[in-house]
Amino acid sequence: MTTATRTGRHPSTLATLWRSTIGKKAVMAVTGLVMLLYLVAHMLGNLKVFFGPEDINGYAAWLRTIGQPFLGHAWFLWIARLALLASVVLHGVSAYQLSRRDLAARPSTYAHKRRRASYATRTMRWGGVILALFIVWHILDLTTLTVNPAAEEGHPYQNIVASFGNWYSCLVYVVAMLAVGLHVRHGFWSAAQTLGANNARRDRALKLTADGLALVLTAGFLSVPVAVMTGVVK
Repeated sequence: MTTATRTGRHPSTLATLWRSTIGKKAVMAVTGLVMLLYLVAHMLGNLKVFFGPEDINGYAAWLRTIGQPFLGHAWFLWIARLALLASVVLHGVSAYQLSRRDLAARPSTYAHKRRRASYATRTMRWGGVILALFIVWHILDLTTLTVNPAAEEGHPYQNIVASFGNWYSCLVYVVAMLAVGLHVRHGFWSAAQTLGANNARRDRALKLTADGLALVLTAGFLSVPVAVMTGVVK
C-alpha cells in the first residue's frame, strides 16, 4: 500500500529515495565523489605555486575565463562553487540524518559496544566538522581575503605566501589536511560499498586506491605550506 502526503498526492520518486536510508547513503556517495574530484583538481592547481607567481596567477585568471564567450566573466567559477556548496550541504545533511537514525535504531544497552566498534564513523563525523569549519576559514583567507594579512586581489601566489607566513594559518591548514586524508580514506571505501563497486576480488584494489588517494592528496596539499615555511616558495 502506498502512502500519500497530507495534500493527497503521492510523494515523488526522488522524495521517497531521499527519505530512505539507502537513498541518503547514495547521496553521500555521489556528493563525496564530486568533492573528491574537486579536491584532486584543486590540489593540482595549488601545486602550480612551485612554478612561480606568473604560472599560478595566470592559472587563476584563466579559471575566470572558462566558458567565454558563452558564459560571462567568472560565471564558470560561480557555477562550480554553487555545485560544490550543494554537494557539501547534501553530504552533511545526509551524514547527520543517517547518524541520528543509527543512534535511534540501536538499543542503549549496546552503546558501549557501538563506541568501541565505530572508530571510522567517529573519525568521519569529527573530520566532517573540522572540514566544515576549515572551509569557512579557507574562504575568508584565500577567497574573500578577509583574514589574510597581506591580501592582493588577483594575486594568489602572493596571498598564499602571506597566509602561510603565519604559524597559526599553517597549523589550521595542516590539521584540516590531515582530516581530509582520513575522510577520503574512509569515505572512498564507504562510497564504493554503497555504489556496489566492491566485491571479494576488488576489495584489496579499492582499499589500496583509498589509501593512495588519501596519501597523495594529503602530501600534495601539505607541500604548499611546508614550502612556504621552509623558504622554498617565497
